[in-house]
Order: sequence, then C-alpha cells, then structure tokens
Amino acid sequence: MSELKLALEVPRWTWRCYTRHLALVVGLSLVASVQRLVTVNWTEEIDPVLATASEVVVLAARLLLVVLVWRIAVAGLTLRWSAGREFARRHWRSLVWQAVFLGVAFAVFEVLAEHVVSALLPQSARQTYLAVLLFLKNPTVVALTLIWWIGVVRQVFRSDSLVTA
Repeated sequence: MSELKLALEVPRWTWRCYTRHLALVVGLSLVASVQRLVTVNWTEEIDPVLATASEVVVLAARLLLVVLVWRIAVAGLTLRWSAGREFARRHWRSLVWQAVFLGVAFAVFEVLAEHVVSALLPQSARQTYLAVLLFLKNPTVVALTLIWWIGVVRQVFRSDSLVTA
C-alpha cells in the first residue's frame, strides 16, 4: 500500500465519522459557534467575566466532543504504544502526508479565509466577517480537524494497523 493511500484513509474515516455523527458534532460545535458570533461581534458590550465564562463553556463543549468522538473511534479496537512506534518507523511518510494535508487545511481556512480575505475587506466589515466565519468554522473546519487528529491517533496506535497497512 502506498504511503499516500495509507494517509488518505484518515480523512476518509474522518468524513465518515463526521457525517455518521453529524448531530452530535454539529450540536456540540454550535456552542462555540454561538459564543464566537456573540463575543466577536459585540466585544465591547460584553463583560470580560462573562466572556471568560463563555470560553470555559466552549472548552467544556470541545472536550466533551473529543471524549465522545474518541469513544466512538476506538470502540472495539485495541490501541498499543508498540503499534504506534512500529507504525511511525514503517510509515513515517504517511505521517508526513498527514502533516501536509493538515498544513494545507490550515493555510486555506486560517491564513487565507481568516487573515487574507479579512484584510481585503473594508475595516467596517471585518469584525462581522470574522464573527460569521468563526460561526461557520466551528461545526465544520474545527470539528473536522479534531476528528482528523483522533483518526490519526486511531490509525497509528491500532494493534492491527500494521496488518492493514
């Protein structure tokens, strides 16, 4: 199996996991979406204590998402450190591909969408653009990235990963 093909198994699994558990993922991600929309759009009007408390709620929702997706991802699997070491030794190129994929996603959705496009807008539109962008990114880009990382760990540490690889 080619290293690129092996690396592509993770985004495929990520997409299947995301779509199969869409209500869970989007539901928990909307906590961050709404919080970002409100705090970015009305920064000056929000009490700093309330803003900080809302960040704690967002963190709790994201941690819950990670825990629940982790449980889904590893159900019925055995993960082993030794499998991870062997996978990294034998398939390090696949891990490089993962870094490339995630780097491209970061460049497009963070650098390009958040910074380059924002800089092209008039100053008066930037705050609203950022608020809406963050609202949309939380249940999509952020959630998919969290699931992707879980998928990478799942692939690397599966005790049967070297059999299928």
